[in-house]
Amino acid sequence: MAEPPRSSGHHLLATFVHRPGTSQTSMDNPSRSERSRKAALTAALTIIARDGPGRLTLDAIARESGLSKGGLMHQFPNKEAVLKALLEQQFLHFDEFASRYRAGAGKAADQPELATQIAISRELIAQQYSVAQAMLGALAQEPGLLADARAKDAERVAEIRGEADDADLAVLRWAAARGLALMTMLRVSPLEQPDLDRLFARLLDDQQWIAFRQAGTTGER
Repeated sequence: MAEPPRSSGHHLLATFVHRPGTSQTSMDNPSRSERSRKAALTAALTIIARDGPGRLTLDAIARESGLSKGGLMHQFPNKEAVLKALLEQQFLHFDEFASRYRAGAGKAADQPELATQIAISRELIAQQYSVAQAMLGALAQEPGLLADARAKDAERVAEIRGEADDADLAVLRWAAARGLALMTMLRVSPLEQPDLDRLFARLLDDQQWIAFRQAGTTGER
């Protein structure tokens, strides 16, 4: 991820100050404001990944992005607002990824929601600049923000259970994929990328789980 371009304070001031009689400036304000917002979020991710979540402050974001402190606070009044926006950005990224996957490879899966969620866990590892790892460390400081993530996971698990013949086995496959992703993000995994690729391929291959599914069904009383 490239470091955001730095801008002068005078240029950024125009983002937030309306100049009467200057229609072009007025018309451009929303797009400039959005560029400033994106610059702030990119700077926040850079700080978290490079320096650690403990160094994430509004002052640090202002320095990294080139935004004035007042301009930054116009977008984000506090650190929690920045983290919340980053989390929402991640939700949007993975929602878009899930839509593309379901429309493509997911169509061929016996359990498309399970396949999609396993693929998302693989995408967590593949993200450029270790965005997911950075977010994990940052959100550890604001655990209240994880409530939305837990709620989304609960919805996905319910969908996975609903489409499966063996709901427990389906959840185990989902949990295994998520565990591989989290261990890698935390840098505690002993597995190399070829190992991860092979294991994710097996988790995604419905045919390799038929025998387990039949065993589980036979063992039910």
